[in-house]
Amino acid sequence: MRRWTLLLVGAIPAVFLAYFFVYPLVTILYTGLVAEGRFATSAFREILVSPSIRGVAWFTLWQALLSTVLTVALGLPAAYVFARYRFPGRSVLRSLTLVPFVLPTMVVGVAFLAVLGPGSPFGVNLRGTIWAILIAHVFYNLAIVIRGVGAFWEQIDPHIEEAARTLGAGAWRVFRHVTLPLLRPAILSSAALIFLFSFTSFGVILVLGDLRHATLEVEIWRQATAFLRLDLASALAILQLVGVTVLLIVYGKARDRRAAELPLRPPSETARTPRTWGEWAVVVSTLGMLGIVVVTPLAVLVGRSLRADGGLALTNYANLFDPPRASALFVPPVDAIVNTLRFAIPAVLIASGIGMLAAVVIVRARGRSGRVFDSVLMLPLGTSAVTIGFGFLVALDEPIDLRASLLLIPVAHALVAIPFVVRSTVPVMESIQHRLREAAAVLGASPRQAWREVDLPLVARALAVAAMFAFAISVGEFGATSFIARPATATIPVAIFRLLSRPGTFGEAMAMSVVLMSITAVAALGIEGVRGSRSGGV
Repeated sequence: MRRWTLLLVGAIPAVFLAYFFVYPLVTILYTGLVAEGRFATSAFREILVSPSIRGVAWFTLWQALLSTVLTVALGLPAAYVFARYRFPGRSVLRSLTLVPFVLPTMVVGVAFLAVLGPGSPFGVNLRGTIWAILIAHVFYNLAIVIRGVGAFWEQIDPHIEEAARTLGAGAWRVFRHVTLPLLRPAILSSAALIFLFSFTSFGVILVLGDLRHATLEVEIWRQATAFLRLDLASALAILQLVGVTVLLIVYGKARDRRAAELPLRPPSETARTPRTWGEWAVVVSTLGMLGIVVVTPLAVLVGRSLRADGGLALTNYANLFDPPRASALFVPPVDAIVNTLRFAIPAVLIASGIGMLAAVVIVRARGRSGRVFDSVLMLPLGTSAVTIGFGFLVALDEPIDLRASLLLIPVAHALVAIPFVVRSTVPVMESIQHRLREAAAVLGASPRQAWREVDLPLVARALAVAAMFAFAISVGEFGATSFIARPATATIPVAIFRLLSRPGTFGEAMAMSVVLMSITAVAALGIEGVRGSRSGGV
């Protein structure tokens, strides 16, 4: 591809990212640091002297640390079982562990509100306590450990551990001195992601914390929307951005120090059928724990949505479609469903188009420029959705006021989804043999024709997976949408939050959450289906 063509292709995602991501962030910095044309630190001084805001910052930090430790501790046994043992239904069960991670955070919050909140079938009410938040974070992030650590663990040669046992080391000593050092890069990577998601948690905290426990995300939203303190919200957003940046830097250095070359083996050669009753007990007990953690909240959510008039009924679902009852809400639930799908389609198109163009530039612009462009495109993944929505609110009023535009919601969703599109398509594009393009050129194809006839068919399935990820992200996005959605354009997550805030509509909130969960499940099944067909081909 010619250099000027590559620059033109790269200009589209660069301009999109500059206007809808960099410009809002710079505006947040300006709002937090400058007042009436002069450098001002009053908002930061208020953060330092306010016990309540300092408490929010401290709570954000320690709950993220504790959530990370608990998730890794519970996830490692499950990662071990899936990595080292073969048993009936192994692939299906491992796929099911991904369900909580792709669920919208609002559904996770409502599911645990059904399990641990008022009217809990277990007779407990942990709403407004740290325990409900920690349990929900473990549920949401467990798949990161199972997938991230387990995928690496199953490629480590088990003969390394067997050699240590032959020399007389016990099981715990082998794990501590042999297995754990080998797994440390994967554990650090998974732990960093879990901490990042817990540190920027919004929907789960908002539903389960009951405003008695708030993270920086919740406080930014509250200061901007409830108190109209844009300067204080900007200062808090800056504080959060600094925290996330420090985390990524520390993680990068730790990963570089711990990285080591290992003789990896195919997973098919490392897993085996359990041989003893003890090994079967480990497998069954671990799977039982996963069943309790993963299945119980979702089953209770469905059950609570069907509970009405002292028995099982579809009353809550019928109320969503009842015009007199729906008209009393901010937005009729049916309209919220239509809005969600209406915004998801352009979000998928924008994310797929921008992400695909960016992937072409990353693959074709070899060397440092490609790596830098790749890193810049990942920045939205490390920025909270609340910060993105708040940035839109304070920045996109000039030269054209886009804050009331319907396009802004799918743009916000696409910003969050673009990194997933890039990460899904770049590895496939890098694996395409260059001689195929050369053969097309010999036959007279232009670079554009060669890309259309060679690259696009090979990358189509990866792009389909990325599009489904983008769809799942869009239908469940709540943080940015809560800032920029108007009453008439509320999506399903926003409608769920409003139903929870309104007395007498708890059942409808449960029903709406099941609807959102079902839509997301269809996308998740599509992802696994396309991945399965891709692995089965070629």
